[in-house]
Amino acid sequence: MIVRAALPLVAEYGAAVTTSQIARAAGIGEATIFRAFTDKDELLDACVVEALRPDHALAQLAAIPLDQPLAARLTEAADTLQAHTARIGTVLGALHASGRRSRDRHAAPPPAGRTAGASATGRTGGAPAPAQVVQDFPPDQAVQAPPPDQADTTRPRDQAGTARPPEEAGGTRPSDREHSSTQTVEALAELFDPERDSLRLPPERLATIFLHLMLSSARRPLGGPQVSNDDLVDVFVHGALI
Repeated sequence: MIVRAALPLVAEYGAAVTTSQIARAAGIGEATIFRAFTDKDELLDACVVEALRPDHALAQLAAIPLDQPLAARLTEAADTLQAHTARIGTVLGALHASGRRSRDRHAAPPPAGRTAGASATGRTGGAPAPAQVVQDFPPDQAVQAPPPDQADTTRPRDQAGTARPPEEAGGTRPSDREHSSTQTVEALAELFDPERDSLRLPPERLATIFLHLMLSSARRPLGGPQVSNDDLVDVFVHGALI
């Protein structure tokens, strides 16, 4: 609850957000924050982990109707991935712009935002937009904490019972990144499955290629030519030749 209340403020103010602002947004006393988190840094780390968590995007991918054409399904998937990575870019870009350096390289700015467009910072100003940010933070490394059934019970837990990874709340481990990438590829593969008999490659392989295509599309320089998701999907599905 504290992290959910903090995320919009972190996106707006970066590391300059105060715990009193967060407490007001959460409707709690400021002291309550420090019963759940050691200090503001630990809370900011938890916000990074939450921003990287792909649960909402995975749910949206799962909700895409399979009775529509493949191109329409993939365009919805592209929009979903774009929105998710834009959220990551907004939160991590704001932290970067406000001068915060993470204790873990994989959670550190320059972070992941993987779609070009508006500034990633809200009011902080000067933060790299998502397309810039992605250069040093490969998209498949932006992952959530491990699911509850895989959590290491030997690690310290916060008051909500969530195991903290050894790199602190902002860290991500290779196993976490792989788990998240696998989940995303599996969700995308479901979108290809109805056409399995007509595909040149297995759905899982196409899902991996499509994910790389979407993540790579965010790396174009700001101010460069804009490519719509419709165009990307059209070329991906139908090819460049008529």
